[in-house]
Amino acid sequence: MSNDPNEPLLLPHNYDGIQELDNNLPRWWVWLFYLTIIFSAVYLIYYHVVRAGDLSAAEYQKEMKIGDALKTGATASFAAGIASLTPATDRAVLETGRQVYAKFCAPCHRDDGGGLVGPNLTDNYWIHGSNYVDTVNVIWNGVPAKGMLTWKAILNPGQIQAVASYIYTLRGAKLLKPGKLPENQQPAQPAGPSQFE
Repeated sequence: MSNDPNEPLLLPHNYDGIQELDNNLPRWWVWLFYLTIIFSAVYLIYYHVVRAGDLSAAEYQKEMKIGDALKTGATASFAAGIASLTPATDRAVLETGRQVYAKFCAPCHRDDGGGLVGPNLTDNYWIHGSNYVDTVNVIWNGVPAKGMLTWKAILNPGQIQAVASYIYTLRGAKLLKPGKLPENQQPAQPAGPSQFE
């Protein structure tokens, strides 16, 4: 280390020949650092000592209650107005319905609506009613006895209206391969082998 007063002040230690300059930090940085310490002390006292504000867990619970109230109100309003709904004809809504159908409905009703585990949606033999409102009700409430979920817990009212509108367009569609027979015309299943044979 040089004793020349014109050279910057270097600290007396070095690492692999590299010396550290003894330089003060900018004042704005130091004051910012002090402000963070003051802020953390105020935060600690406000939230953890005097408990004047809600902690994140309590804030989350409060927001969840507000969200649940909004959801309950929206679903109750939708359920009350189902009888007055009409199918959408807007292309964007029908496209949303097609996407929802492909994701949630096609595994049971086939991509083209021809029916697999669930019934054929392209024929005129609809089990739970054939008008649009019936379709919305079936999607909304499900058919637990037949294994169909209650979709109101998974889909929002807009998605349910969109997918019901899309399903409404499947009625009478021409299928490339035969669809499932109507429920009242299913062929008799052959009896399986007896367990006593």
